[in-house]
Amino acid sequence: MTAEILTYLVLGAFAGGFINGLSGTGTALFALGFYLVVLDPVRAVAIVALMSVLAGLQGLWIVRHQILMQPRRLLRFVIPGLAGVPIGLMLLEVIDTTTLRIAIASLLILYGGYFGFRTALPAFSRNTPFIDVVVGLVGGVLGGAAGVSGAIPSMWMSMRPWTKFETRAVLQPFNVALLSTTVCLLALKGAYDQTALNALLVTVPFGLIAAQVGIRVFKMLSDIVFRRLLILLTLLMGLGIMVSEVL
Repeated sequence: MTAEILTYLVLGAFAGGFINGLSGTGTALFALGFYLVVLDPVRAVAIVALMSVLAGLQGLWIVRHQILMQPRRLLRFVIPGLAGVPIGLMLLEVIDTTTLRIAIASLLILYGGYFGFRTALPAFSRNTPFIDVVVGLVGGVLGGAAGVSGAIPSMWMSMRPWTKFETRAVLQPFNVALLSTTVCLLALKGAYDQTALNALLVTVPFGLIAAQVGIRVFKMLSDIVFRRLLILLTLLMGLGIMVSEVL
């Protein structure tokens, strides 16, 4: 492994691990660009997915009490999300994924750009079980069809006036559950070959350390600042998806 490859892997691990520890999502947004410089797309995605799961397990630990307090709320997102993944995979044969990703990116940019810099944040305080189920299902479908499972759930949860721990107690396990499915599917396709395993030996330790740094910063954020962070992340997700499809 050359010094150049090692450098990009370490930078990607730090960037992806930190944002996962900070927000519970966004690992691919910050890490994938580094990995794609030195790895092919399949291996790069496989590494990001596995690193997201491993870093996400650390994030799950800090919100374990909130998960146990609201298990039904979490299941309203996770179960439909998992059911949506195979639906999204089937849709791959009948839809134009490029158009779909551009449409999603446009929505995220509009939402993140509008609310990210406003003083007043959106707030849906009432209980919305049906909408939660739909958001989880859509997240799973978009994950299977376009690889953007966390986009719509992140946008929806940034509208909820929950505490940062309540938000993370849904967003983190949702991402871990769906990405674990992705890891299993990639493993069955043989994505984790010797080259990928060698890269993981570098990325996983650095990613886990960076996630711990992100978690420490997360604990210092106020609930309002964390919500605004999620909104700005939706903007960055939208811009990242748009750039990857247009260029």
